[in-house]
Amino acid sequence: MDFFFLDRAVKSALCEDFGIQTEHDLALISEKSPQFFDITSDAVFADEEVDASVFAKSVGILSGTKPFTRVYELIDPDVKISFFKKDGEPFVKKERIVSIKGRAGSVFKAERTGLNFLGHLSGIATEVGRLVRILKKSGIRLLDTRKTLPGLRALEKEAVVHGGGMNHRMGLFDMILLKDNHIDAVGSIAEAVRKVRAAHRDAYAVEVETRSLEEVAEALEAGVDRIMLDNMDMRMMKKAVKLVGGRTEIEVSGNMNRKTIRRLRKIPVQFISAGYITYAAGHSDFSLRVE
Repeated sequence: MDFFFLDRAVKSALCEDFGIQTEHDLALISEKSPQFFDITSDAVFADEEVDASVFAKSVGILSGTKPFTRVYELIDPDVKISFFKKDGEPFVKKERIVSIKGRAGSVFKAERTGLNFLGHLSGIATEVGRLVRILKKSGIRLLDTRKTLPGLRALEKEAVVHGGGMNHRMGLFDMILLKDNHIDAVGSIAEAVRKVRAAHRDAYAVEVETRSLEEVAEALEAGVDRIMLDNMDMRMMKKAVKLVGGRTEIEVSGNMNRKTIRRLRKIPVQFISAGYITYAAGHSDFSLRVE
C-alpha cells in the first residue's frame, strides 16, 4: 500500500480526535506544544512512563498494524510498538496482540485512534476469512468492490487481502467496468464496448454488467473479458453460466451475504463480489490495558 494513502488516512483520523484544522497544528502533535490536544491526558500526565498491551476481545483475523503503528509514530516517535501477530494471522479472545511502551500521555492519546483502525480493518479481514472458508474447494474467488468508506479504500482493500480475498479494481482508472447506466445511456452493450475499445484498445480489461440473458449474449458477442451477472436469481444465473459455456470469466454480484454465497458454491463461476465486506463487515474488539 502506498505510504501516501496510509499517512493521509491516519492524519485525518488524528485531526478528528484532536480538533486539528490546519497542517501547522498537525505538525505540533509530536512536539512539546503548549496546545492541549488531549485535555484529559495532558492534565493528568507529565513524562511518566507506562507499559501497556492491546488484547483481543473477540476471535478474528488481524489487519491494521500499519495505521496503528503510524498513529503512534506521529504522536510520539519514542513510543515502542511490538506486535506479536502479523496482518493476516488469526487471533483468539484474550490473546495479547501488541505491547506499547512510552510516555503515558502519548500512549493514551493514541489509544482510541489506533484501536479504531485495528478494530475496523480486522473486522473486514475476519468477515472475508469466513466467506473464503465457505468457498473453500469451490474454485471461486471472493472480490471486494468500490463500496468503501471515503479515504479508507486502500486500507480496507488491503484488509480484504489479509482475510484471503482479492481486490477488484481500485478505482475508476485501472479497469473498465460498463455498468447499467453506461449501457442505458449509450444505447447498447455493443456500442459501449466499441467506444471503450476505440479509446483504449487493449490497455484495460473490459467487464460488462448484465441483467438478462439477452445482455449476456450481447456481451459474449462483443468479446468482453468478464461478464458480471448482477442481481440474477439462481435459475437465470444457471442459464447464463450455461450460455457463456466457459468462453469468458463470470462474476456474480448483488446483495451478497453468507447465506447467498453458501448457495453459490456449486455454480461454476470464477468470482463472487460482495460490497458489504468493506462497509458493513462488523468490528473486531480490542482493548488497551496498562500493565
